[in-house]
Amino acid sequence: MEEVFKLKRATYHLWTFTISKLVSSFGAQVYSFAISFYILQLTGSATSFAANLICSILPRTLVAPFAGYAADKYSRKMIVIVAQIATTIAIGGLLIVSLTAGLSLAAIYTTTVILSLTSLFSGVTFSSSITGLVDETRIQKAMSLNQMSISFAAIGSPAVGGLLYGTVPMPVFLIMYLVASIIAVILESTMNFNLFAKRKEIVEGEEKEPMLQSMKAGFNYAMKQPLLKILIVISLLINFLFGAFQVGYSFILIEKLKIGAQHFGFTEGAFAIGMLLLSIYFSARKELKYPFLVSKWSIVTLGVIMGSIALPLIINMSYVVTVGFYILLMFIFGASMIVTNTPLQVMMQKMIEDDYKGRVLSILETGAMALMPVGMVLFGYLYDVLPAQIILIVSSVLLIGVMLIMARPSVVRSAHPELAKVTPQLEIK
Repeated sequence: MEEVFKLKRATYHLWTFTISKLVSSFGAQVYSFAISFYILQLTGSATSFAANLICSILPRTLVAPFAGYAADKYSRKMIVIVAQIATTIAIGGLLIVSLTAGLSLAAIYTTTVILSLTSLFSGVTFSSSITGLVDETRIQKAMSLNQMSISFAAIGSPAVGGLLYGTVPMPVFLIMYLVASIIAVILESTMNFNLFAKRKEIVEGEEKEPMLQSMKAGFNYAMKQPLLKILIVISLLINFLFGAFQVGYSFILIEKLKIGAQHFGFTEGAFAIGMLLLSIYFSARKELKYPFLVSKWSIVTLGVIMGSIALPLIINMSYVVTVGFYILLMFIFGASMIVTNTPLQVMMQKMIEDDYKGRVLSILETGAMALMPVGMVLFGYLYDVLPAQIILIVSSVLLIGVMLIMARPSVVRSAHPELAKVTPQLEIK
């Protein structure tokens, strides 16, 4: 009877979690869209716009290890709710400022820092809680629904923001985000974060492990598990090499090929639609039997697509064919991202013990956030001094090479020992 009740609660968690993420992500992205335009309109300065991005990235990079520690040592439900309440207060404060004194860069930057930190604590803690919220058989469904809600928000928020910006005042955007945040708080407060959790019980009077020692223990835990260590290294290398795509894609289409803003938007939309459709597919299908193997070839596909972005710079194409080519390419790219991320995320959820999840996931967060600006600066410089097609093709070859080496047959066999019985060639070292 108790098991039936827990499964019903898990179903409730699946949809509550999805709706909460959809509402909060939609509000956050509409706000981000509006505030970006507002800063550029207010100052006309790319530096001011970049400063807001730094206020978003830098705090996350510095504080991520502490968020992981908190997620492992304290009530995860409390952290998520407090983070969402802090988001609500920050947006409410900015709304009051905008209505009384008018928005200033100082107020916007301060709010961006607070929102960066609250989203960090909420994101790391929620990711650490998946196996506590749902049963093991529905982890893939939970990860897919989470990605689906983010994709819905990515598709819908620019459309809503574009329709409203210029026709309604900034306080309307803030009120939308405020309402979304309040709804998220209400939904999250009804969830049981320990329904399926296997965390070590805290004994009253037991001496607590010092914070830095606990963080070090989380790092050592990750490094002592060969497959988990490989997954982390692969994730970080992909994040770095994708800097070539993040910087180069817009540069090539807008500067080199002179693609119009509307048509460029179509290619971005195709990327989001690809992610959305594959998220829906993964949420409906059974869990993959060989997730690591699927992710391996999906990353190789991503490498091929990244190199293909340079094709119109090498082969002469008409404008219509070029736009159509990039729409198709970005659709496949978005779909491949989900085929890559979902299986790896499910593997990590199952491999990492509940008591270490926050700290291990925060290692990924810190590494990814630190490598992102490094990659963007490096590739930004390279695109100024080298032909774009060379950078993309070399980065593509490196990505494919890294994946084939890191996920060589012996590693695949260690991830899926049962595969060796089906395909003996995987025994090759």
